[in-house]
Amino acid sequence: MSIGNSPEDERPIADVSPDVPDEAFGDAPRESRPSVGRALQQARIAAGLTVDDITTATRVRIAIVHAIEADDFAPCGGDVYARGHIRTLAKAVGLDPADLLAQFDAEHGGRPAPTPAAPLFEAERIRPERRGPNWTAAMVAAIVAVIGFVGFTFVKGGDDGGNEASVAEGSQPTAGESASPSAEPKKPADPGPDPTDSAIAAAPRDKVTVKVTAADGRSWISAQDHNGRLLFDDILERGDSKTFQDDEKVKLVLGDAGAIELYVNGKRIEDDFQPGAVERLTYTKGDPQVG
Repeated sequence: MSIGNSPEDERPIADVSPDVPDEAFGDAPRESRPSVGRALQQARIAAGLTVDDITTATRVRIAIVHAIEADDFAPCGGDVYARGHIRTLAKAVGLDPADLLAQFDAEHGGRPAPTPAAPLFEAERIRPERRGPNWTAAMVAAIVAVIGFVGFTFVKGGDDGGNEASVAEGSQPTAGESASPSAEPKKPADPGPDPTDSAIAAAPRDKVTVKVTAADGRSWISAQDHNGRLLFDDILERGDSKTFQDDEKVKLVLGDAGAIELYVNGKRIEDDFQPGAVERLTYTKGDPQVG
């Protein structure tokens, strides 16, 4: 028992004496019963306990105990908490919590429905801050992509220089022939001097070598080896030349035969090709032949 106050100092002024047993309130008419707070206060005083004793025993704050005994349940924070405090205080002073709770529910509109846990703690939930897009990272990624593309283009362009082969051979080139690509500059509008027989005398005897020159204008050219593999299929501009080799034969299709000069196995073909005429030709080893 605390020294500061005594139960006799807090004895209420009421019509019902605190010495009346608890059972006397159970069956009494409602209008003759004391209120919930007054009943708790009378029972505490009858038990010889102070508010400090109740607070120490129940850990319910002094201010809340005083408020409940004055029938002020607002400091409890709601009916759910008020019912919990009433139950705790009733047990501490020797009353039946069920009777007081029934009286409290009757006076405050019935027993409250259970409160969901989520709305109860919604105010305390820490909501993550919405963050905008990371423009810095996106810009860095774009710059890296552009630099990589430029570097790849530069390296690719250096590797592709001079991609036109000087001789387009058939399916079985000889080991002595050079296969390295070389860029061939464009010839002027007027063709240069005709190559002599000695200039092409190095053509191998075991192969058929055909040189096509667009001397008098542009022409579409198609060339195949003896297996039918396509060696060339494109347009020769005026002054351009292409050379084809194969072990057995070279098949040609000239889109404008009158604009073409042919050298087969080192010898010039003197056929009178007409301008605009399409010619289909086949050349083999040995003397030039038109098939």
